[in-house]
Amino acid sequence: MDSSKIERIVSQVFLEKSLRDFYCQGDTCKGWETNVITQPNAVKNIVNVGAERISAGLGVGNHLPDLSLARMIDHTMLKPDATTDEITQLCAEAKQYHFASVCINPGFVPLCSSLLKGTDVKVCTVIGFPLGATTTEVKRLEAEQAIANGATEIDMVINVGQLKSGNYDYVLNDVNKVVLAAKAHRNVCKVILETALLTDEEKVKACLICKKAGADFVKTSTGFSKGGATVGDIALMRKIVGSAIGVKASGGIRSKEDAEAMIASGADRIGASASVKIVMGEKSESSY
Repeated sequence: MDSSKIERIVSQVFLEKSLRDFYCQGDTCKGWETNVITQPNAVKNIVNVGAERISAGLGVGNHLPDLSLARMIDHTMLKPDATTDEITQLCAEAKQYHFASVCINPGFVPLCSSLLKGTDVKVCTVIGFPLGATTTEVKRLEAEQAIANGATEIDMVINVGQLKSGNYDYVLNDVNKVVLAAKAHRNVCKVILETALLTDEEKVKACLICKKAGADFVKTSTGFSKGGATVGDIALMRKIVGSAIGVKASGGIRSKEDAEAMIASGADRIGASASVKIVMGEKSESSY
């Protein structure tokens, strides 16, 4: 073996060691090959300083998570039979992939608030879910209780029947009362329109009402009606609300391609139960 080849080998050994020492502390690099998934930022830093290949252990995924996309996703589990173990796993995944929030039913807010304390993941819960037909007073109280239990984002369901009946003042007051409950604690309030049940004219009316009521986002769907988010609805909602408030796409988003199509149409936030598969670029048949 000639001296130049030996020098290259030695240089590579020292480079690998220095990279490990620089990007890993304590036990964070035990099982270095698994860090393609568990230490995505470290791996990206290593690539940035010149590595052309990264080793991964047997069984580790083929793709790095899309962290920028993850920060736009509410990691969601709203099924009625969700267990404590499943919600705990949801929170663990949210911390690992740095999702914007977990979105769960109100009964799980205290658990999620405890599990996610000190992290960058918010606790989002649903109000008047999934029908939106409870009274305004009940929705306001439900929101206040959820916030007291640790929720930092509120996704309320609009009163679809009142909207379709043309009772716009009722809908405005209904939304505004929940918005005020959230704003009193500087929390975010999103309003679910359930677009699958609305005509285009009703979607426009709903967006204008939510904007007037002070909502932070308009959101397409609960995921429990006859349809979910569509790129057409997202584009329409974005056109109506402009840049003043956000647009959240939810319901039936099962792949990275689905999510990217919604974002391209104007969505600022994605609600999905297949969040991990989405950020890993995998296909999923699940939805919430």
